[in-house]
Amino acid sequence: MDISKTIATLKKRPDFNDKVGMILIHNGTVRNWSRKDHQQVAVLETTVDQEKIERLRQEYLEQEGIYDIIVEARSGRFAPGDDLLFILVAGDLRENVKPVLAGLLDRIKAEAVSKNEIVL
Repeated sequence: MDISKTIATLKKRPDFNDKVGMILIHNGTVRNWSRKDHQQVAVLETTVDQEKIERLRQEYLEQEGIYDIIVEARSGRFAPGDDLLFILVAGDLRENVKPVLAGLLDRIKAEAVSKNEIVL
């Protein structure tokens, strides 16, 4: 995802200025160490349930003050530093936007993404 282009596209919508006061972005990348034991990670394999992500996205779009949510989650084999997951949440106020990003991120990671770390 090109974050700058995605935001520029959102800002072109005629109702953007009336409804958006905050955009929060999550850009998840591959760490070069394992969370469980800090071993060095050579490759991370991910499988993403895109249908589940879309159901979650639709659920969180219903939250108060949320204008739009864009998610890009990647399946495949990745090296440390590679981008894996982008979540963009646009909405009216930080009190509405922050919890949506946090909740959606946690649920995507728990319910829609599986991963396998290949360590050195």
